[in-house]
Order: sequence, then C-alpha cells, then structure tokens
Amino acid sequence: MNLQGVTVSIAIIGLAVLMDYLLGDPPNKFHPTAWMGKLIGILEPSFRAENPKVEKIKGALFAISVICIFLIPVYVVLLLIQRHLPLPTCILVSAILLKLTFAVKSMKDASLRVIAFLRNGDVQRARKHLSRIVRRDTSGLDQGLMLSATVECVAESTVDGVTSPLFYFALFGVPGAVVFRVVNTLDSMIGYKDPKHVHIGWFSAKLDTLLNFIPARLTAYLIVISASLVGKNSRNSWRILRRDRSKTESVNAGWPMSAMAGALGVRLEKPGHYVLGDGGETDCKHVIQALQIMMLSVILFLTIVVTPLCLWRNT
Repeated sequence: MNLQGVTVSIAIIGLAVLMDYLLGDPPNKFHPTAWMGKLIGILEPSFRAENPKVEKIKGALFAISVICIFLIPVYVVLLLIQRHLPLPTCILVSAILLKLTFAVKSMKDASLRVIAFLRNGDVQRARKHLSRIVRRDTSGLDQGLMLSATVECVAESTVDGVTSPLFYFALFGVPGAVVFRVVNTLDSMIGYKDPKHVHIGWFSAKLDTLLNFIPARLTAYLIVISASLVGKNSRNSWRILRRDRSKTESVNAGWPMSAMAGALGVRLEKPGHYVLGDGGETDCKHVIQALQIMMLSVILFLTIVVTPLCLWRNT
C-alpha cells in the first residue's frame, strides 16, 4: 500500500472540507462552475444542427469538448506542481480545486435563506431565492410547496453537489471530481427533454445519469442510517425509499429524495410530476432537519465510502 498516497488523498479531502466549512463558495465571477456555464452557453449554438441525428452526434462532441477544455488544464497544472513544487503546495492546490467541485455550506445557506424569508412573511423573495437553487417554476408555489422543493433540493444536492464529486475524487483524484462537475453542469444547462434540448443535450443527460447512478444509491442508504442517528424514523425512510424511489423521471433523484421524505415523515411533491412519502405537509423545521441529515450523510459517505476507495486506489 502506498501510505503517502493515502495520506495525501486524506489531507486533500480534509483541507477541502475545511475550506467549504469556513469559506463556502467564491463569488460566481471567480467560480469555475460559473465559467463552465458561460462557456456552455457560448459554445452551444455552434453545435446545433437541423437534423436531429446530426445534432445528437454534435451534442456528444459538445459534451466531450467542454469536458476536455476544463480537464486538460487541471491535469497539466496538477502534473506540473507535483513535479516542481513541494508536497504541501501540491496538497493545497489540489484541495482548492477539489473544493470547487462540491458545496455543502452554500446549499445550507441557500436553504436557510428560503425559510428565513418565509418566516418573515416575504413570500416573493422566498420564491425568487428558491428559483436560484431549483429548476422548476417557483412563481406559483405556496409555502408548503416551496418548503417541499427546498427539502427535495437538499436531498438531491447531497448527491450531485457533494457525494458524487467526492466519489470520483476517491476513484480518480481531482481530475475525476472536475469531470463530474463539468458533466453535471452540462446536464443542468442542456440536459432537458424539451424540443430545444432533447437532441443536443441527450449525451450530457445520459452521462450525468450514469455518473450519479452509484453515488445516488449509496447516499440514499446513508440517509436512512443518518435518520436513525439524528432521532428520525429510519424504518419509514427505508420503507418510502423502497416504495417511491422510481416515481421521479430521473432514475437517480428519487433515491435520496424518497429516503429523505420517509426520514422526515413528510410528503414531497412536484405538482404534475410526483409525490414522495405519505406524511404531512413540509414545514420550516423539516428543512433544518434535512440539512442535519445531509451533513451526517456526507460525514458517513466520507468515512464509509471515500476513505476505503482512497485506500483501494493507493494499494
């Protein structure tokens, strides 16, 4: 076993998590994910085609191109610092790059802002802020549906915002986490089934589904365990997970969301699409409880999944 490799990997993760806890995310103008989004928006028209089959092929090339644009510089930078700079500097740079692929504090802060606005009776600002973290139209949502959407976002973001990038870091190092973040950003921008994106975004959507497949299931199981550890109903979490995990259009999103619905004993609903759980309406306290479960699930994921994978990768 390469003990130095294991130690370095653990140090990178620990420092990245500490950065997230203390600092959160940088402003958008300094955040690579925002740069990814801008680049995708700029390049997308160049990969359009009138023929659906051609646009599907160009959509795949589009995704691969964007991945390479971000992966190659990261790989080269890491290679150069490993060869020419001292180990502490390598760990610091790697930790910064890894931190930029996941977000716990920003998800927590965004969710708390929504409930703060609702508690102050400022429904319009709550809707506006919620629209920044969920895909759905928030303009007509009442308080219950806004809180439901917030809990759903916390549950789903536990996967694509935290555990998935950490999973691919454990397997492939910082480049793995960066590739996941690019793919997830592509999916969030063009991975839709509406007429405008169904062809150009199909490859990005399929790739995102594939990459989230294992982390989504592992995270859902850890949500069940976390529910028990924070005094919530783990048995109901397991029951609702087994019953409702396939109700969402996404083959991955239903797993953490249904586990969270059962853990909290609430009904999570996206009108016209799905209802998860069979409890009561979501309340502000449930958002706070969901965040607690999210935090514990991440800790368990780091302990039970990421650390053993780092050991395996360095064997």
